[in-house]
Amino acid sequence: MNLPITVTQNDLLEILLNIAPVRPVFIWGAPGIGKSALVEQFTREVGLPCVSLLGSQLAPEDIIGIPQIKGETSEFLPPKMIARREPYVLFLDELNACTQEVQKAFYSLIHERRIGEYCLPEGSIVVGAGNRAQDSAIVKTMSSALINRMFHVQLKADAGQWIKWAQAEGLHPWIIDYIIQRPDHLFSEPPKTEEPFSTPRSWHMLSDALTEYGAGKRELSINTLKMLAYACLSESHAGMFLAYTKHCAIRIY
Repeated sequence: MNLPITVTQNDLLEILLNIAPVRPVFIWGAPGIGKSALVEQFTREVGLPCVSLLGSQLAPEDIIGIPQIKGETSEFLPPKMIARREPYVLFLDELNACTQEVQKAFYSLIHERRIGEYCLPEGSIVVGAGNRAQDSAIVKTMSSALINRMFHVQLKADAGQWIKWAQAEGLHPWIIDYIIQRPDHLFSEPPKTEEPFSTPRSWHMLSDALTEYGAGKRELSINTLKMLAYACLSESHAGMFLAYTKHCAIRIY
């Protein structure tokens, strides 16, 4: 799916706060763009625990449970991770990576917040997320019945908002300064070949690597910097980031 309207991180948080309590929301977006992180932020905002299920790893019985004989009849016992007594946020990540059988198992859970005789506690919220077909990710066609049960939004990367988040989170100053100068390098479309590409997640990964290696506090060899940059970013962005590091205050040898 490729919606004609896209939303930023701040837009999505507002949508989740206003829509998700009454209707299940599905978030479309490329890998590494920040879907899961924003759902985590949303759960903190509403003060509810989050139960995350990975669609690509589920079987139908993981949703509907297993049958148990009770007297002269049988009933399905839903899994413990879903059957909770207190309200929570159920995050269905990679929902469109499920098989058709698993998608069908989600119908009543998403639309009615019910599995068999079990109903989600009052105040519970269901949010789904997944990649698009053009993202070269593992996705399956989502049934029209499942699509029609959810409110759909498509997330885009917004460099200005990401920079504010990165500053608040204390990401490595080289990363923040570089994205300030080159906001267009925050995100690149997933390539058709097997190679790293630039996303908010991969820049965060590079920031963690630079911090662990002590960049800015001790000297790093150019070979180490190359290894770190090319391991996380698209080739062109990695090369330009390395050129930028030559102008940083710390000497590279």
